[in-house]
Amino acid sequence: MPRKARIDAPGALHHIIIRGIERRYIFRDSLDYQNFLKRLGSILSETVTPCFAWTLMPNHIHLLLRTGYVPVSLIMRRLLTGYAQQFNRRHRRHGQLFQNRFKSILCEEDIYFLELVRYIHLNPLRGKIVENLQQLKSHPYSGHGVIMNAFKNGWQDKDYVLRMFATKTGAARKYYEEFIAKGVGLGRRPELVGGGLIRSAGGWSAFKALRSGASRIMGDERILGSSSFVEEVIKQANEGYEQRTLAESQGLDFDIIICEVANHFEIDQHLLKSASKQRKASQAKSIACFLAVDRLKMTGREVARRIGVSPSAVSKATIRGRSDSSSEVIWEKLSAYKQLIK
Repeated sequence: MPRKARIDAPGALHHIIIRGIERRYIFRDSLDYQNFLKRLGSILSETVTPCFAWTLMPNHIHLLLRTGYVPVSLIMRRLLTGYAQQFNRRHRRHGQLFQNRFKSILCEEDIYFLELVRYIHLNPLRGKIVENLQQLKSHPYSGHGVIMNAFKNGWQDKDYVLRMFATKTGAARKYYEEFIAKGVGLGRRPELVGGGLIRSAGGWSAFKALRSGASRIMGDERILGSSSFVEEVIKQANEGYEQRTLAESQGLDFDIIICEVANHFEIDQHLLKSASKQRKASQAKSIACFLAVDRLKMTGREVARRIGVSPSAVSKATIRGRSDSSSEVIWEKLSAYKQLIK
């Protein structure tokens, strides 16, 4: 059965799970952990992607991220490809490091945000990496220690988590710690990470209640949330697909965007598909990338292939294009010309 496409949009909350191939170690020593964290922090800061919880285990990783300007798929591609290359060079190995593609679960924030923070941060205790909550607080490879002020980093949004508990930091940290402690006896929580329909219904008990009643159950393995949330997310994803299909059916494609952007800046179209560093060409390329990714719903890899750059270069260009006022001016011209509805 073909894999379903990822669902993503600015503001979406994702629980990311990354596993080593055949459950092998992806971290062999402290330097591996440090290399990964350095790379993760750099990419999240550069792309302005909020991270609320994270844990690095010897053979897998958990992240709780919110999509910012750059799709999660582009961020993860940069992160995992770069780390795998560094790991292989350092340990003189070849071949795949990670198991297939990473798992991304789009989550309903109101219901599951704090549950996921707790689940992710308790991983080292469940996995017997640490023996108790006191050791968890000083464990350097989990975001729990950052929230408890034992460690600092500039890319984890601990304040957003603490504001869920109280306005004053001291009180918030106390209530957060109590909340974490209450989760120790809850076990592995499979409803948070597996079983699409069961997970979407909110666990086995909620699923049975829905099944025995008159409620219609909507489920999807890519989504963690109530039935209504799942339905709304899928609807929005379909609308994004329909937007691209409508644009393409009326002749608006990447080549048309390149043409319009080049005309706007009065430059040759070939500059947009070259390695030119000219200021005007760079600005035009950023806008073309943004419109292709955001409005035509093209993937970063598609755009990269069309203009001869790397996917990471497309993600950086997309960020610049999003903040450039000329992007909307050009899109309005295209929309008016093709009579498209955004």
